[in-house]
Amino acid sequence: MVYRAPVAEFQFLLDHVVGFPDVAASALFREATPDLTRAILSEAAKLCEEVLAPLQRNGDTCGAVLENGVVRCSPGFAEGYRAIAEGGWIGMSARPEDGGMGLPHSLTTAVNDMMSSACLSLQLNPLMTQGQIEALEHHASDDIKALYLPRLISGAWSGTMNLTEPQAGSDVGALRTRADPNGDGTYAITGQKIFISWGDNDFTENVCHLVLARLPDGAPGTRGISLFMVPKLIPDENGRPGARNRLKVVSLEHKMGLHGSPTAVMEYDGATGWLIGEPHAGLKAMFTMMNNARLGVGVQGIGQAEAAFQQALAHAMERRQGRSPVHEGTGTIVDHADVRRMLATMKAETFAARAIALSCAVATDMARATGDAAWRARAAFLTPIAKAFGTDVGCEVAHLGVQVHGGMGYIEETGAAQFSRDVRVTAIYEGTNGIQAMDLVARKMTDGGEAAFRLLDEVQAQAEAARAGLPELAAPVWEASETLRETTEWLLSQDGLNERFAGAVAYLRAFARVLGGHLHLKSALAEGDGPRARLAAFYIRRLLPEHAARLAEVRAGAADVYALSPDDLAAR
Repeated sequence: MVYRAPVAEFQFLLDHVVGFPDVAASALFREATPDLTRAILSEAAKLCEEVLAPLQRNGDTCGAVLENGVVRCSPGFAEGYRAIAEGGWIGMSARPEDGGMGLPHSLTTAVNDMMSSACLSLQLNPLMTQGQIEALEHHASDDIKALYLPRLISGAWSGTMNLTEPQAGSDVGALRTRADPNGDGTYAITGQKIFISWGDNDFTENVCHLVLARLPDGAPGTRGISLFMVPKLIPDENGRPGARNRLKVVSLEHKMGLHGSPTAVMEYDGATGWLIGEPHAGLKAMFTMMNNARLGVGVQGIGQAEAAFQQALAHAMERRQGRSPVHEGTGTIVDHADVRRMLATMKAETFAARAIALSCAVATDMARATGDAAWRARAAFLTPIAKAFGTDVGCEVAHLGVQVHGGMGYIEETGAAQFSRDVRVTAIYEGTNGIQAMDLVARKMTDGGEAAFRLLDEVQAQAEAARAGLPELAAPVWEASETLRETTEWLLSQDGLNERFAGAVAYLRAFARVLGGHLHLKSALAEGDGPRARLAAFYIRRLLPEHAARLAEVRAGAADVYALSPDDLAAR
């Protein structure tokens, strides 16, 4: 496919919709001037269009393989990775004192969106490293920071996270990997980890694994877990990769998609590791990396939605079938109402999800720039929404892309099916979307709903302000936000968590729907009459109404879910 990065859309969103001017006006990010922002978006677009996008099909048709214990990556991936590293894209938001650029996470999020569109399998590698950089910045000792951060930021070394084990997936507390003190400040790490994205490669000097394991005195469950840095090659006294550590890739998973990304089964056999953070506080440290990755994974879904849309639109503008129902139309299938509906849905959903993700990134930046707890709470609240909605949109838009192609979408050579296969895992890894929803209605509501209500206050205030200029769009957004407010109050009144959990996915979707309507309305107000205003009208009239059905599901509670017993479900 020919991918074109939507630079103008990113610029518009940053300037007019998600509040980036406030980030750029802060003392911390004052170097993120309009000129620099434009230059970054432009240069990232060139990298994605000219270097990464041509690797997309290679990653699918010639995936990573394990040969004699060595991971061989897809053709061209080494050169693509080198271009990412040499451009400084991995360390965009890392601290300047460690070799990073110190730029807002909002800009990193926009660049990751483009890279995800261009070649998702390869983009996953620097995304994992970016998360590890942030975890080390917050939790590692000064010696570990000095040794690892410059090399991770430069791209000379890459990073992974090792949580999952065969018996411990979402239930991380069930892990069995152990860490035994060596008596010299290091630990012997023993155990097996599965589903390790980019567990090894043949183009970085070293691979640095952050591994969750349990010390001998670690309590059962999540409270007894510690975090360790376990490099593939142990650095020597000069910081150069030295002796091979006692770890290996046992196998690579055979997956539905993302064939270019080696997903490894890792075995640690007394491997040397260094403690990161405090003993028994590993999950807290790892969550720093996971929260970074959760927004990043949401953006992966959005990037794939963008790519799937672009390919579907190009096909629809070329494919001729039947008589055009539009006077002086194009003569192609884009003239047909159902095809136009699908394409408009794809574009409107992608815009909404992207605006939510960038709003989350802006909240993260503002929290760093101001130290304000309210911004931290907003970023935390938006993270599960950005992750789940972004990846749901990725899956749904990729599915529609196949449908727009018709029979050709089912043929692998067109590449339409690859988007569906590649993006599907984004709704699963870094915490399934169901877990994101449960987090939203439980942990993110421990403030009594304060973060949620602050967002709804802004939605309603903007809708009120828009009534004079766009009354037909403002009224539905206000009404939807009021229904969401009432349901949030109902949710908070429920005693048992299961009453919340039964409707958690529906609640997250409804919240995303309302935020999407709010951000589309904001876009229409900023643009005036134009294509974004027409897209906003499409979203608000046709997609926003879904919120009502979702909120009805939330209020149904858990009774009907559990009324169906396992035997009922198995009945034939």
